[in-house]
Amino acid sequence: MANSKGNNINIPEAKAALDKFKMEAASEVGVNLKEGYNGDLTSRQAGSVGGQMVKKMIEKYENDLK
Repeated sequence: MANSKGNNINIPEAKAALDKFKMEAASEVGVNLKEGYNGDLTSRQAGSVGGQMVKKMIEKYENDLK
């Protein structure tokens, strides 16, 4: 059965790196994130942050293939 508590990070050391990555992506798309809860974001803002993160991950993967 799926975990209903949301996204869990299995490697605790990765949390800080993911938070930093999220803040960088938010800054690049002009979304002002704050530490902690950001429930006041619109769906569009949250989606643009996630989309930017995916875009950067794909770019890194493609560059690593070269």
